[in-house]
Amino acid sequence: MGSYTELLRTSGVARIIAAQLTARFPSGMLSLAFLLHVEQQTGSYGAAGLVLAATSIGQAVAGPLTSRLMGRLGMRPVLTVTLVVCASSVIAIGVLPLTVPLYMAVGLLCGLATPPVQPAVRTIYPKMVNSRQLTPLFSLDASAQEIIWVVGPVVTTFVSTQVGTVWGILLAAVMMIGGTIWFIASPELGRVRIPRSKRRFGTVLARPAVLLATVVGFLLIGACAAVEAGVVAAFGHDGAEAGFVLAIFSIGSLAGGLTLGHVPISPWSTARRMLIVFVGVSLAAFAMDFWWLALTLFIAGIGIAPALAVLFTIVSVSVKFSDTAEAYGWVGTGQLIGAALGSAVAGFLIDGYEAVGAFWAASVLAFLGVVVPALGRRWHPDLRGRDASPIPDTEPVPVTPS
Repeated sequence: MGSYTELLRTSGVARIIAAQLTARFPSGMLSLAFLLHVEQQTGSYGAAGLVLAATSIGQAVAGPLTSRLMGRLGMRPVLTVTLVVCASSVIAIGVLPLTVPLYMAVGLLCGLATPPVQPAVRTIYPKMVNSRQLTPLFSLDASAQEIIWVVGPVVTTFVSTQVGTVWGILLAAVMMIGGTIWFIASPELGRVRIPRSKRRFGTVLARPAVLLATVVGFLLIGACAAVEAGVVAAFGHDGAEAGFVLAIFSIGSLAGGLTLGHVPISPWSTARRMLIVFVGVSLAAFAMDFWWLALTLFIAGIGIAPALAVLFTIVSVSVKFSDTAEAYGWVGTGQLIGAALGSAVAGFLIDGYEAVGAFWAASVLAFLGVVVPALGRRWHPDLRGRDASPIPDTEPVPVTPS
C-alpha cells in the first residue's frame, strides 16, 4: 500500500480522483434509474430497454468524437457544453411526460453529450506523476471506479423505490452537475493542454496496442455484462442476493487492483489477468448457488481492475500525447459495445437455458479475452523498466541563421 499512499500524497492526485469519480458516479445510477422510470411511465420493460439502447448508442458514437474535440477546443469548453446538454437531457427524461420515441430521442442526445471525463482524466494522469507512478495510478483509478458500480445501483434503487423514480434521476443529475463542475474547476485542467492532433480521425486505431486494448476491453466488459445479467436471472429482479453477489464481484476487482497494481507490465500481463477472469466465471457456471457464485465471482473480479489498468497503460505508452484522449475514447466505445452485446447475448441464452446460459456467454467472451492478448503479445508493450508516459509531440524548431 506504500505506493498508493505516496500517490495520494502527490499534489492534486487525491483531489482529481475524487472529482472525476463524483462526476462519473451517475454512470452507476442512470441505466437503472432510466429503466425503473420509463417502465413505470410506460408499463413496458421493452420500452425502457429501447431508451437504454439509444443512450448507449449515443455514448458509443460520442466517445472518440468528444475526446478528440478536447484537443481542438480545450478540455474545459468541451466538458462544459456537454455537461449542460447531458444534464438537461437527464432532467427532461425525469420530469417531462414523453412518448417512447421522444424518450429514445432524448436518451440518444444524453448519450451523445456524455461529458468525456474519463478520457480527460486519463490524459491528465501522465502529466501529474512520474513514469514510475503511472501504472499504479491507472490501477488505483480502475480500482476506485468499482465504488461507482457497488454504491450507485444501491442508492438508485433505494431512492427510486422509496421516494420516487423522478427523484432517482434528479439525484443522478445533481451528482453529474456537481462532480463535473468540480472536475472542470480542478487546476490540472488549466495546466494541461492537449495538442491538436495532425492525424485523421480514427487513425489512432491503427496503433496495434490501441486496437488490442479496444478489443480486449470489448471482451472483458462484455463478459462482465453477461455475468450481471446471469446473476439477476439467478435470483430474480427482486432478490437481494443479486445485489450482494454483484457487490462481491466488484469488491474482488477492487482488491485485485490494489494488490496487483504495482506489478511490472510484460507482454503476457493482459492475458494472465484475463485468465483469472476466465477461471472465475467458468467455475461460476457450475452452480447457481449464492455462496458458490459469491466465491467464484470474487475470484473473477480479482482480474478485472488489473486488466483494465494494463489496457489504460499500454494505450498511454503507445500514442502521442495529442492522440491520448481520442485513443481512450475508442477504448471506451469498445467497452460500451461489449456491454451491450454481452447483455444481449446473455438475455437470449437466459431465455433458452435459464441463468446458466449467461455464464456460458461470459466464459466464451473471457476465454477470447485470454486468447486475443496471448496471440497479440508481440504488439503488447513490455514496460518492465520502461517509461510509461505518452510519446511526446514534437514541433520543428525554427533556427535563425547566424
